[in-house]
Amino acid sequence: MAVIAALAAVLTACTAPGGVPADDPRSTQIPALEEFHTQELAWGDCAEYAITAQDERYFPLAPEAECARMLVPLDYADPEGDTASIAVVRIPARGESAGSLFFNPGGPGGSGLLGTIGASTLMAESAVTERFDLVGFDPRGVGATEPAIDCKLTDGSADGADLLARIGSPIPTLTEKDTKELADRCAEGSGGMDALAHVGTRTTAKDMDVLRAVLGEDQLNFLGQSYGTRLGAVYAEEFPQNVRAMILDGAFDPNLSSQERLLASYGGFQASFEDLAAFCATQTDCPLGTDPSGWTPALQGILQPLADNPVPAGDTELDFDAGLGGVLASLYSPDLWPLAIEGLREVQQGRGDQLLQLATGIAGISDEGQSSNLTDASIAINCVDEDPLDADGLAHLREDTYAQVPIMDPGTAADEPTRDKCADFPVTGELRIPYAQDIEGLPSTLVISLTGDAATPYEGAVELAKTLEGTLLTVQGEGHTVIGKGMSPCADAIAATYLLDLVLPENAPELTCAVNQ
Repeated sequence: MAVIAALAAVLTACTAPGGVPADDPRSTQIPALEEFHTQELAWGDCAEYAITAQDERYFPLAPEAECARMLVPLDYADPEGDTASIAVVRIPARGESAGSLFFNPGGPGGSGLLGTIGASTLMAESAVTERFDLVGFDPRGVGATEPAIDCKLTDGSADGADLLARIGSPIPTLTEKDTKELADRCAEGSGGMDALAHVGTRTTAKDMDVLRAVLGEDQLNFLGQSYGTRLGAVYAEEFPQNVRAMILDGAFDPNLSSQERLLASYGGFQASFEDLAAFCATQTDCPLGTDPSGWTPALQGILQPLADNPVPAGDTELDFDAGLGGVLASLYSPDLWPLAIEGLREVQQGRGDQLLQLATGIAGISDEGQSSNLTDASIAINCVDEDPLDADGLAHLREDTYAQVPIMDPGTAADEPTRDKCADFPVTGELRIPYAQDIEGLPSTLVISLTGDAATPYEGAVELAKTLEGTLLTVQGEGHTVIGKGMSPCADAIAATYLLDLVLPENAPELTCAVNQ
């Protein structure tokens, strides 16, 4: 403890204005970094930034959108070294602009360009997009940003396909050969180990602050959803003095280790599955039956046989992991529940098309079979951010998961030792969990969560609001993230007033809305 206290005293003594150590790459006093802050972006048509058929289909929905590339240091500890190129999109405000609202749709690995263009269409009549330019970017390693992560898992090789299939399991069984092959494949396809080492959330938060400066914004307005809440919380920790307003919707708990976070998320899926099953039970011919005690066994009876006997699906097959992936994908929104129920009926009849479509859709694979790099980038970003588990930790995670979340149990023995997929990545644990602790000078933030959020359970938002000393907005209902979707006009109105005027209702710090309210 004495050593830690001494280091803290040294850092305090060497602090530049804003609470940043003078030799830290966050400091704007570094001349080489200041050159990045003053660059001019060459805005143009977004068509050349489309990398998937889905991009090509949806980018034209926002013809007013303009895109550009922004240079940033590959490594902020070496701002005079190699650079990365961040793909940025901006949709101008419909009225007189009050500045920029930065948006991150989630992931990690989700395309900020596609997500921002999508959000702009959903918020086409919002007071927010009337007054703010909506700005998004593909984070480090994602989409059109360069270098992008490519782990060569879908390169057509048998080895890549086999490794992807095993990594796709919620708790994969991997050997040392597997994890080394994964790290090597990711490095080979992404510009080397050095590029792979610099895709973490802390680096992306620094990119976001460079973009703030490049756009001439004195302070940041930010709307982050799902993984975007982690990015926002880290930005708040790194640059509290640069925050004007921050909405974190569908929140990650900043206190949870990777093992705790996974268990919490898996538990959320189990609870949401029960809600899906209750909905199913109101229909005729529900494949899960009508008895609540039998819903999980019924799902296991449908999915577990797929582990040894996959069923045809399109031009491939649906195995247990893909079938479970389809069910879990449907839990992100009640609108998808009927598709999952129909998919379960199909499996009973010997086909897996519907569940496969749900599973591939959430993985970023288009109807044409063309894949974004969401899966690859998600692997790399999480590996850089979080500490890998040892064999004992993975064994306990598997045991706890199957006990607490029986819908995820494949029903097959998996007692052999395993290895964390991140074990051979060049950098891990960079996030330093718990993060965003004891932040000084951070303005009031707004943290939002649905009570029935499967992917980021409500308790995570409660903890994040406490950590940031922000205001918690509870939205009664099912789904994942709220703002801008039209699902809660009450929540949208609170968010808009906060962003525009920095005003929250008088009954803060605890607010309540509901879906369709």
